[in-house]
Amino acid sequence: MAYNERSRHITQGVERSPNRAMYYALGYEKADFDEPMIGIANGHSTITPCNAGLQPLADAAAAALKAAGANPQLFGTPTISDGMAMGTEGMKYSLVSREVIADSIETCVQGQWMDGVVVIGGCDKNMPGGMIAIARTNVPAIYVYGGTIKPGHWKGQDLSIVSAFEAVGTFLAGRMSEEDFEGIERNACPSTGACGGMYTANTMSSSFEALGLSLLGSANMANPDGEKADSAAKSAQVLVEAVRRNIRPRDIITRRSIENAVTLVMAMGGSTNAVLHYLAIAHAAEVEWTLDDFERVRRKVPVICDLKPSGKYMAVDLHRAGGVPQVLKILLNAGLLHGDCLTITGRSLAEELAEVPDAAADQDVIRSIDRPLYTEGHLAILKGNLAPDGAVAKITGLKNPVISGPARVFDDEQSAMEAILGDRIQPGDVLVLRYLGPKGGPGMPEMLAPTSAIIGRGLGESVGLITDGRFSGGTWGMVVGHVTPEAFDGGPIALVEEGDRITIDAHRKLIELQVEGEELAMRRERWQPRPARYSRGVLGKYARLVQPASRGAVTD
Repeated sequence: MAYNERSRHITQGVERSPNRAMYYALGYEKADFDEPMIGIANGHSTITPCNAGLQPLADAAAAALKAAGANPQLFGTPTISDGMAMGTEGMKYSLVSREVIADSIETCVQGQWMDGVVVIGGCDKNMPGGMIAIARTNVPAIYVYGGTIKPGHWKGQDLSIVSAFEAVGTFLAGRMSEEDFEGIERNACPSTGACGGMYTANTMSSSFEALGLSLLGSANMANPDGEKADSAAKSAQVLVEAVRRNIRPRDIITRRSIENAVTLVMAMGGSTNAVLHYLAIAHAAEVEWTLDDFERVRRKVPVICDLKPSGKYMAVDLHRAGGVPQVLKILLNAGLLHGDCLTITGRSLAEELAEVPDAAADQDVIRSIDRPLYTEGHLAILKGNLAPDGAVAKITGLKNPVISGPARVFDDEQSAMEAILGDRIQPGDVLVLRYLGPKGGPGMPEMLAPTSAIIGRGLGESVGLITDGRFSGGTWGMVVGHVTPEAFDGGPIALVEEGDRITIDAHRKLIELQVEGEELAMRRERWQPRPARYSRGVLGKYARLVQPASRGAVTD
């Protein structure tokens, strides 16, 4: 047989091997050992709506594998809800969970010598964690996204989880009634599925279609809809064929296919977290990809999708308008994609897109290439004396992506929140939130609570925020994250003092601390490293192993 011989080595490699005995305990028959062993990495969990609807997808995949003659082997992976952990100590475990998920899938696939794996996930870190594992193990694999949540509704307004975060700042500023605040809170999340804008989960799942490791059209289906389970079953069928043909992830994950994925992220106005995650995926696949590559792609790719957080529409609207395949076809026709890249079906991306219409069904959700929202991509790599190794900014959706003002310095998220909600932040201020990087956090927590509070106070266009931490995919505004080197490592962000003037200039891709070199040198002499916040457990291990954000915050 043409499929991978890994599990056959265990179950047939020795004529009288004792390895089979435990398989018989699971109900296997002798003939089953002639068929591939396919893992199903199931992220089902009832701790978050993103993952609470995954079990039916795993069941559908298992049935399809069995029908195709393969042996499904289900195992679990953990998850952390970014939305639930946001603003708490638990948020420090979010990025860490990406590594835990990758490690757990690698451990099961390699430990059990599986011939292939279907990875099913829902919340933000499920996608990159699963794809890192797929790249590491390099056995035939396919990613099945759990699907988006449906929009909530309150008084004629579409809602998402970000609506609830922004409502906090608006309500506390006296600009919203208690009735509306509670109405938004109760109605923002009406179903299972991941956060419904083009936030991190939908950004990464959409990009996997462009990468070639998810079925086209699957990324923006709503979790409760029947088509999602049908897609999981179809994904499993496609994987069995890929196993028999020995189509491996590293045949698919190349520099050119990563460029396709990043091109899609730019065209859709996707999450800043895609930068961090694609650096890590490239690292796992041993593909050369750097921060400079994001900026290279950004300059040539327009934003053609009007999606939240900075736009109008939700992921379900994108799906109705033709979804990722429609966006990809427009980009392919414009010469912005590498159509010859292999996909998990065994066909090229261009072949997969052959039957997709040239124009979108809804020209408001998906624009034509000559009528973009923005002529260049939105995820800019900023550098300067405050971030010599780079920082990431989302620069679309702003009237003026330039700010220069006094630094308001905070060494933790909580004190920054108190200042914002206490009306101590004024237009023109630039908040500096530091010691929140991969090592300093540890875990590089997201700053959705402060940024949403700024929006809720009506300061989104007039206040800047920089951090060595991260931002939620739901964040918008004059914000710059992933500042490297981070404060914990003694990066220049550690040297900023209250009142220093800082300039953020997206036009010039500049982030500058306007302090003389001699003064900075004196501050450098006075600076003392801080003790690690955690010395044991998973956070302690992570802080010791993790690489800078400019290298994807990887741990291997």
